[in-house]
Amino acid sequence: MKLTRRQEEIIDIVKKYQPITSEQIAEKLGLTRAALRPDLTILTMTGILEARPKVGYVYSKKGEDTFKYRSIKEIRVSEIKSKPTVVSENTSIYDAIIQLFINDTGTLFVENKGFLTGAVSRKDFLKVTLGNTDIHKVPVGIIMTRMPNIITVTDDDSVYEAARKIIEHEVDSIPVVEKVKNEDGKEMFKITGKVSKTTITKLFVELGKD
Repeated sequence: MKLTRRQEEIIDIVKKYQPITSEQIAEKLGLTRAALRPDLTILTMTGILEARPKVGYVYSKKGEDTFKYRSIKEIRVSEIKSKPTVVSENTSIYDAIIQLFINDTGTLFVENKGFLTGAVSRKDFLKVTLGNTDIHKVPVGIIMTRMPNIITVTDDDSVYEAARKIIEHEVDSIPVVEKVKNEDGKEMFKITGKVSKTTITKLFVELGKD
């Protein structure tokens, strides 16, 4: 996958002014540190930049030729995806919380008639339990984030793209989906797996062994 224009600009700035802090990079680009965080994370994870504590960012001599950098561009989501924890919209919040902990996951994906309709996270459950909601009666469909506001990937997407979306949208995991059409001919999504921060971390550990 090709680097974005902003990422290439960051690399050029680091090469010219290294070591340089994220604040200084943001100032030169006229952006905030928060806006740069996903790009800097990706560039350091891929080995193009090195983040040195109390010093700043420097360009790695290995650059874009490192084995790890090439690998995450080539590995497909289908090779690393794991089994998602799925509940129906009518599942009570209480039962959904039980599934969350039984499966040791941070996000539940919600479906209706076999199609992905939403997602609910630990934060969503925490918010509702702090209120007066009867979690034994209220269905999870009431508190979930609904499609099309769910960030997704497909089997053919690269691991790099999945990692970028997880960082950019600040979520624990994203569903892997397959586009299908329902009886009315409307395009829907069937969930076939998930990619999480844990999945990505395990991949980096495996790459490190090589």
